[in-house]
Amino acid sequence: MNQFTFEAKHRTVLGSFMILGALCLALTAMGDDDFLTRTWSNYLHNTVFFLGIAFVSLFVLTAFTTAYAGWHIQLQRIWESFSLVLIPMFVLMLVVVAGVVLDWNHLYHWAHEASVAADPILQHKSAFLNNAWYGLGTTLIVGVWIFFAVRLRNLSKQEDAEGTSEYKQYKKTKVLSAIFLPIAGFSSAAMIWQWVMSVDAHWYSTLYAWYCTASWFVAAMALTIMLLIWLKSRGYYEKVTAEHFHDLGKYLFAFSIFWTYLWFSQYMLIWYANNGEETTYFFTRINEYPALFYGNLLINFVLPFFVLMRNDTKRKVGTLFFVSLMVFLGHWFDYFQMVKPGVAHTAHEIHMMHEGHATDHSDAAHLTTSHADSHAEDAAQAHDSALATGEHHEGEHAAHGGDHGNAGHGSGFQMGFTFPGLLELGTMLGFLATFLYFALAALSKAKLVPQNHPFVHESEHHHV
Repeated sequence: MNQFTFEAKHRTVLGSFMILGALCLALTAMGDDDFLTRTWSNYLHNTVFFLGIAFVSLFVLTAFTTAYAGWHIQLQRIWESFSLVLIPMFVLMLVVVAGVVLDWNHLYHWAHEASVAADPILQHKSAFLNNAWYGLGTTLIVGVWIFFAVRLRNLSKQEDAEGTSEYKQYKKTKVLSAIFLPIAGFSSAAMIWQWVMSVDAHWYSTLYAWYCTASWFVAAMALTIMLLIWLKSRGYYEKVTAEHFHDLGKYLFAFSIFWTYLWFSQYMLIWYANNGEETTYFFTRINEYPALFYGNLLINFVLPFFVLMRNDTKRKVGTLFFVSLMVFLGHWFDYFQMVKPGVAHTAHEIHMMHEGHATDHSDAAHLTTSHADSHAEDAAQAHDSALATGEHHEGEHAAHGGDHGNAGHGSGFQMGFTFPGLLELGTMLGFLATFLYFALAALSKAKLVPQNHPFVHESEHHHV
């Protein structure tokens, strides 16, 4: 079968999981702190993760086209469909943009004027880290990605209908792919810095964009393998063989090693330099989030390294599916540990700032009252009243601080921050269902295998 049918029962299942994700977000908000820290951080985490998978699928497609690769043509339409999910993911990302610009959330320390005014480092970074560029940059850059995804998809479908031995569509695809690659490289780094790295506003790493992209790549490969195995089990992709799975497994293995190389390089260089503004990133995660820090390395390096090192495991569908599932969850876990600690710290700082303003206003009101009553009270009585009021506000602050426990900093185990809970997993399933719904809908609108591509026969007879 060369035409995928997106059956009603599959739509129903995915729709149910989408509802589950929305319900989990709503339940998270109901039990959240005043800033909805856990809710917004869950939303940001999943939106960036799945948007990145869509982006990197487009990047892989254009990179293989530019490199004259032919082995992947049998499964090219999967990556085309993944890349089109940029459109709904962009819509979801606009909610984050609105939250930042309209001050609905406290995800980023640099997004608040009072914080920037009191922080020389944030002032220095304000030319890049500001609300206007966050909204404009996200809209323009993701819009450009969507343009290339849609244009390349249209050329691919046009090739099916009108392709000849002159390969006009393929030649246009090569040109567009070559143009997109440098744009993608620079623009994705800028978005990663803004969406994820700036969560820890004082911290920076020149390897961070590489690290995040490698994580996206491995997750995209894992999702491709799992979806392809499922489609083959349904009778599709008859000509996708163990040779294709072997190559996909090699990419999963190789980029898991590459991700580990970047992980170690970033950690080792920062640890060796011992610069306080850089070491704070790892110090916080090692001491306050040890399960995230060490679990990340265990799932995303140790597991794929020892399982996929053997040649035959990349040809065994069951083993490959299991490793892909674990690695996919592992890199979702990776983005969780990138986002959560910084957001928790920012919420804590903003909370303390708000409490400070409240105390200042209370003190000012008390001084006014004391001045009005100064004819009836002596200086000693006013002094005693001031002390009592100060103690009262300290008690209020301590009691109110408990309301912000989920956004606390260094306050022990907090579900949804120290480790993902059931609500986080439910939210992830909702986003995954959304991704797959739009990907499968796109997959059903064209032949599963391109009809007139110059390398389609090479891919059909691919042998390692």
